[in-house]
Amino acid sequence: QVHLVESGGGLVQAGGSLRLSCAAPRKIFSVFVGFDMAWYRQVPGRQRELVAVAASGGGINYADSVKGRFTISRDNSKKVVYLRMNNLKVEDTAVYYCHEEKSDSWGQGTQVTVSD
Repeated sequence: QVHLVESGGGLVQAGGSLRLSCAAPRKIFSVFVGFDMAWYRQVPGRQRELVAVAASGGGINYADSVKGRFTISRDNSKKVVYLRMNNLKVEDTAVYYCHEEKSDSWGQGTQVTVSD
């Protein structure tokens, strides 16, 4: 298991932006480089859904619903993965979770609320 710590959630108006961060403070650089990092989100009563993935090999994928608005990036030297969210919509409201795919490790989640 990997210890993951998210931050950056909050309340924002529709059309606004937020940047989420996910750190793996207990892992050394050489290990973090090999991680496949992803962001998921979940609203009450619905399944957790994949938002974006930044694989260790450099591959990046997005859910169709966020393409063109969200950007995932990683800074391996800092052991952090980011999710930049622009042009936020009310339907983006959810708890956002950081996930390491290979170890199936989850962060505690951070709430993002978009008001109209």
